[in-house]
Amino acid sequence: MKAELPVIVLVRPQLGENIGKAARAMLNFGLAEMRLVDPRDGWPNPSAGPAASGADIVLEGAQVFPSVAQAVADCAHVYATTVRKRGVTKPVVTPEQAAREIATQQGRSAYLFGPERSGLETEDVAVARAIVTVPINPEFASLNLAQAVILCAYEWSKHRDLAMPTQEDHLPPAPQEELEGLIGHFEQLLEPKGYFFPESRAEATRLTLRNVLTKPGWNHLEIRTLRGVLSALARGPKPTKAAD
Repeated sequence: MKAELPVIVLVRPQLGENIGKAARAMLNFGLAEMRLVDPRDGWPNPSAGPAASGADIVLEGAQVFPSVAQAVADCAHVYATTVRKRGVTKPVVTPEQAAREIATQQGRSAYLFGPERSGLETEDVAVARAIVTVPINPEFASLNLAQAVILCAYEWSKHRDLAMPTQEDHLPPAPQEELEGLIGHFEQLLEPKGYFFPESRAEATRLTLRNVLTKPGWNHLEIRTLRGVLSALARGPKPTKAAD
């Protein structure tokens, strides 16, 4: 049985732009359910759309709740993203550990993210079962809302079958025989041009040329192209048509 997708809960978010950026971060990693708790500037917010860069499905489905407890009422596992809070005794996990738990446990899960300026209050964290804390530079512990969302969403995505971005199929390196042919072709054209002069440096120059040509790992199409270039250069300029 696959675990349900976690919910992203933004608690008292302040700027529409940050809500939009958080939506974009969510959808990048396959999450689409956003819940808002008492957004400062109300909802919907016209500034959220442009910042979402096309993640409209997240914004259109966002629900607003008056309290954290109501926003996570249907969730069995709630993670508060924050630093440790005094007076709150909760298990503390990394985003990676939280994602691993969410991927294996039954019932709905939610991540709580606090306001941009102050983060979650102690009362908000008290609703959660565990605290998610990111190992971060203590001299500059400053993550914005979208960064915090993307860290958790990315770690969760590792446990899903998300497709890698499309990439071009790479041909295997050409066999040594073709590579030797290319090197020989270069030497054949360079020899009469005096490239390997003086004679005392000829062996070292040939070795350097070989190292340059073997380093890239050319495939057979690339070698064929290079040999075509060399053949074209060897033929000299193409004759021009005489004027009528």
